[in-house]
Amino acid sequence: MVLKAARRGLVPPFMAMDVMRESALLEASGRNIIHLEVGQPSTGMPRKAVARVKESLDNGALGYTLAGGLPALGDRIAKHYLDTYGVEVPSDRIFATTGSSAGFILAFLGAFEAGDRVALASPGYPAYRHILKSLGVSPELISADASTRYQPTVDHLKGLSSLPDGLIIGSPANPTGSIIPADEFRDLAAFCDQHGIRLISDEIYHGISYGMEPTTAAGLSDSALVVNSFSKYFSMTGWRLGWLVVPPDLKRSLECLAQSLFIAPPTVSQHGGIAVFECREELDANVRRYAENRDILLKRLPELGFDKFAPADGAFYIYADISAMTDDAVSFCKSMLHDAGVATTPGLDFDPERGHQFMRFSFAGSSDDMEEACARIKVWRGGLKI
Repeated sequence: MVLKAARRGLVPPFMAMDVMRESALLEASGRNIIHLEVGQPSTGMPRKAVARVKESLDNGALGYTLAGGLPALGDRIAKHYLDTYGVEVPSDRIFATTGSSAGFILAFLGAFEAGDRVALASPGYPAYRHILKSLGVSPELISADASTRYQPTVDHLKGLSSLPDGLIIGSPANPTGSIIPADEFRDLAAFCDQHGIRLISDEIYHGISYGMEPTTAAGLSDSALVVNSFSKYFSMTGWRLGWLVVPPDLKRSLECLAQSLFIAPPTVSQHGGIAVFECREELDANVRRYAENRDILLKRLPELGFDKFAPADGAFYIYADISAMTDDAVSFCKSMLHDAGVATTPGLDFDPERGHQFMRFSFAGSSDDMEEACARIKVWRGGLKI
């Protein structure tokens, strides 16, 4: 007897995670691998936040919280919006989640019905379309390029066969690192409000930028859903904590969904999240290191033949056009991993149509790793194995 299996699980793999798994197997066999494949800070949670977590463990008050998290965490995040952006966000619109991944699930479930259409830029974070497809929502890819900084625009939306039910934007974006200029962001938010398009703003790389500051949708539209995370700037990847800024019309429905799907975010992580906002000095030092890493790659990669990049305004990625070297990014990245010991991600993870000619480098690691990776790639490009 063949048992039924749901088709919703038939989404493409997350290639960056597959590369991470293959890298781990090589490391288990004794190989030394430089990890430029995943967007994970090599630094841990800041020291003051660790101390707060230890205190919460000693106190033992780590039962369930409200579905949307500790009120004190909501208050602290609301203060963050006022301090950082000058935007007043009521703390009752802050909803803590089990990482931004759970935030996207709640946002998509609360905002869209099966059969709805949601527009998003390609290249873009693959989990957007994978989650949407698993929920029966149709992702409509906008083929963005260098002319719009690989970001969607109002003109893109007007050029669709019909207006979508939703629009996802990431600024800074994954994999490109590009940031939407403030005036263009305002235009997008206004167009979405005027035409009943639910705007989902992925802001998980806010705090990591290099001269061009990102804009928060929380200050532009009360109907937008903002997704953020403690994983990137706040260096709490494994703690699985994120948050939403929830529109008033979705507050109760997202709360009810979260109660059944997740109960509550991890309590110990929430205590760390409250404290991590007081660790700016340590966190900003991380960003300065990312900037150094970015400078290393922007200087060294063109010397190795990688000379066409998306604008790396923020985050910790360089998205490179490798069409002059290969038409098969998957094989190219696999060879770089096995022969050079440098793990990277093929562009097909982010762009199913043009990604065979692109790849992504993550510079979230140490500066020594960036230098060593370039040295290894130089040898590999010369036809030798490491």
